[in-house]
This record gives sequence, structure tokens and C-alpha cells, in this order.
Amino acid sequence: MNTEEQLQQTADRLAISELIDKYAFCADTRDAKGQMALFTEDTNFVVFMDAKAPEPTMVISKRNDLFPVFDNLNSYNATMHFNGQKSIQLDGDSATGLAYCIAHHQTIEDGVQKLMIAYIKYHDKFVKQNNQWFFAERKLMVDWIENR
Repeated sequence: MNTEEQLQQTADRLAISELIDKYAFCADTRDAKGQMALFTEDTNFVVFMDAKAPEPTMVISKRNDLFPVFDNLNSYNATMHFNGQKSIQLDGDSATGLAYCIAHHQTIEDGVQKLMIAYIKYHDKFVKQNNQWFFAERKLMVDWIENR
């Protein structure tokens, strides 16, 4: 691999890493439209509230149908998504990846703070379109939930 190819791979890895982080940032700032813009038009967004379940809890196959899912975060008083380790495998203008996240969701009920913490792994497929990386598929796999 020549230097130019190495630089392009480094730039692509950084762009994908920033895409993953922007997803969390948009979630925590309640920017549902910004979060939707990170996905391809024909995206595949799959949620497994139990990672061991044989069937997903939800499947969405169009970017425009993501709004209610992301807008639902407004039901929480506050959220904070901490992204952890990630792996990215590049293949030209497509890539796959695995990203870890601990997502904190705060509610206030009868003056009492409640906290739901979801331990998530995202199985991702990415595509580069017009020199920009997008989620082509995001599988949200909840390993477990802790309620405090």
C-alpha cells in the first residue's frame, strides 16, 4: 500500500469514527433530523432490545421513517451516550464496524430521579457517497439494561 492509500484509509477511519460519535451527540442534543442525516436513504436500522433474541424488536428500512425513533429520546429528561472501543474494516467505499456504547437515560418521576443504563453494541455497515460516510445499516444490540 502506498502512502496516498494509507492516508486515505486513515482519513476514512477518522470520518467513520466521527460519524459514530456524531450519532451519539445528535441523540444527546435531541437533534433527530441531524441524526437521520447520518443514514443513507435506504438504510436498514435494526433494534434488538435483547441481543440474544432471535428476532429484532424493530426494523426500519427508510431514513425518513427514523424520525419517531430518534424523537422518542425527548421522553427522557436527559441522556448521555458514551462511545467506547470500536473496530472498522474498510473495503473501498464501504466498511463494516462494531462500536460499544453505554447509554444513560434519566427520567424524573414524582420528584425522584430514575436512571436506565443500556449497554449496547452497534453492528454497522457504512457506505461512502459523494465523499461522505453514512450508515447503510445500524444494528443496535442491547446486551443488558440496568435500572437505578
